[in-house]
Amino acid sequence: MNWEVIIKWLPRLSEGALLTLELVGIAVIAGLILAIPLGLARSSRHWYVRAVPYSYIFFFRGTPLLVQLFLVYYGMAQFDVVRKSALWPYLRDPYWCAVITMTLHTAAYIAEILRGAIQAVPQGEIEAARALGMSHAQAMFYIILPRAARIGLPAYSNEVILMLKASALASTVTLLELTGMARTIIARTYLPVEIFFAAGMFYLVIAFVLVQAFKLLERWLRVDACQGR
Repeated sequence: MNWEVIIKWLPRLSEGALLTLELVGIAVIAGLILAIPLGLARSSRHWYVRAVPYSYIFFFRGTPLLVQLFLVYYGMAQFDVVRKSALWPYLRDPYWCAVITMTLHTAAYIAEILRGAIQAVPQGEIEAARALGMSHAQAMFYIILPRAARIGLPAYSNEVILMLKASALASTVTLLELTGMARTIIARTYLPVEIFFAAGMFYLVIAFVLVQAFKLLERWLRVDACQGR
């Protein structure tokens, strides 16, 4: 193991790690915002309300993230209406293509997490809210969603870690995130073992920090007490 080479290229790998964190951070936050209405619609009693979010979730959960990324990055450029639209400056940029794809992809999974969490809220709490005279909207805002957030937090933290690892696919569209930077360095040094080892350590450190942060959040929100009911 050539440690001198690893130390030499650590600053460049750090730049790639920062871009990875940026991609994952934007995707999981924007994905959560998008997933809230999708999850609420998926938990509706009416089939026509569930149909559209179900189709969206079925597509993004049923196809690989890499295929979705290629469809956005390469596929959108095939349409004249897209190239002439105001969105073209963003859709021709690999950074925004990766952000959009990762956001749409993770939103589908988070929406299902939210749907399951909403359905896992004890029926007695919902009936108690109605007995207090709360409307459906009030019960959803004050009772169901706060409880569902605690129930779904462990699964959401797992989705964040999965997106961290999936972000390596952004390197396939020329983005120099952590994996892309590692591949660029390997092309110069011809030392794949050392560079990929260093990149793997970066992923491990980031994942460890995220896991510990979510553990603290779960402890603060008393998730264990909520799960025990």
